[in-house]
Amino acid sequence: MSLIPSFFGNRGSSSIIDPFSWDPFEGFPFSGQLANASGPAREVSSFVGARIDWKETPEAHVFKADVPGLKKEEVKVEVEEGNILQISGERSKEQEEKNDKWHRIERSSGKFLRRFRLPENAKLEEIKANMENGVLTVTVPKQEVKKPEVKAIDISG
Repeated sequence: MSLIPSFFGNRGSSSIIDPFSWDPFEGFPFSGQLANASGPAREVSSFVGARIDWKETPEAHVFKADVPGLKKEEVKVEVEEGNILQISGERSKEQEEKNDKWHRIERSSGKFLRRFRLPENAKLEEIKANMENGVLTVTVPKQEVKKPEVKAIDISG
């Protein structure tokens, strides 16, 4: 029994040990570096988990991004430098009230940014974006690739 309190550390006056609030990396050199970071490094790295799938169909390139809890006003879809699709957004941190006592904060907040170089056959002027149930779908139609005409040449002689 004496090993358990020293393993989980001092949890205050309570004799109940909560293994779920224990930080296994406490005391390591990198422990808390992200938590103590400030500025853009913390903001971007705190919500980089915008997962995006990119599939190509015969008609279009389709991007699907998981952005749960965000409104469409909090997400931007842009085309830069001619053929770079950029998907970005920000999830605001929940406001803390004076009388609030947080027990756990697991949902991420901050900015995210993803960029994709679109292929030459993308119809940039016809890109459409839709957001439904926390999933952003960006559809980039493809130009029909014309197959070069092959003309047979008769050989004389």
